[in-house]
Amino acid sequence: MRAHTDIVAGGWIARLPAGWAPYALLARLDRPIGVWLLFLPGLWSIALAGPGPAAAARLIALFAVGSVLMRAAGCVVNDMWDRDMDRRVTRTAGRPLASGAVRMRGAAAFLAGLLAFSLLILLQLNRLAQELGVASLALVAVYPLAKRVTWWPQAMLGLTFGWGAPMGYAAAAERIDASALLLYAAAIAWILGYDTIYAHQDREDDALIGVRSTARLFGAATRPFLAVCYGATVALIAAAGWWAGLALPFFGVLALPAALLAWQVLRLDIDDPVRCLALFKANREVGLAIGAAILLGRL
Repeated sequence: MRAHTDIVAGGWIARLPAGWAPYALLARLDRPIGVWLLFLPGLWSIALAGPGPAAAARLIALFAVGSVLMRAAGCVVNDMWDRDMDRRVTRTAGRPLASGAVRMRGAAAFLAGLLAFSLLILLQLNRLAQELGVASLALVAVYPLAKRVTWWPQAMLGLTFGWGAPMGYAAAAERIDASALLLYAAAIAWILGYDTIYAHQDREDDALIGVRSTARLFGAATRPFLAVCYGATVALIAAAGWWAGLALPFFGVLALPAALLAWQVLRLDIDDPVRCLALFKANREVGLAIGAAILLGRL
């Protein structure tokens, strides 16, 4: 496998003041795909709950800002736990904590600031959504440990990144019902699939340092595993839409994200890290297509 990194230190990051750039990289602001993937399950659930246009716009804006903040906070927590491991993996050796560009004290202060601003966003939501938001902190804190104790850290990421599904539904509908839980299950299956693709970038380095992942667990059998994950994603989203009473256009448009996911399965090459990263990033379009299907089912 070729040496590979996904850190983007050029572009607008390079134009920041010298003291700011390492923190922007620590927050992964150079790679907004993570913000999208955290935000999209919340977008789906807000659309599925069907609040009025003004309420929906307000919630979508709050979840968008919250996704930027909480994704950044999650990356800081992850890098604080993993800084020693990151130094030993080609893709992550240049991360600010691993490289020494940011010290632990600075990272802790940055994390405190991110969490403080996140709290301000959370306080704009109803009580149930606030409780779910606080509960998500446990998932954020525990996720980095998963790779040390289980072959399924990607499932743990699914529980964490997919949390926007029940939280968004609670914020819009002030309740949790079966459609919200089905959507959460769909998000977990989707994330389990795409993060397995992502983990193949580090498969060889992970084997050397003892980090576990579904990429290592399934290896050459990843394609059928991915087909199961993505098939479950589509089936569970369809079930959530059916339970919520979405109209027929939802089921027709759902064919588009289904086709995009099938394309990923067919194009997968676990020994090509550049392609793995591209397929991983393609899930933004998948998530937007799912959101469009839900929205059209509500019209």
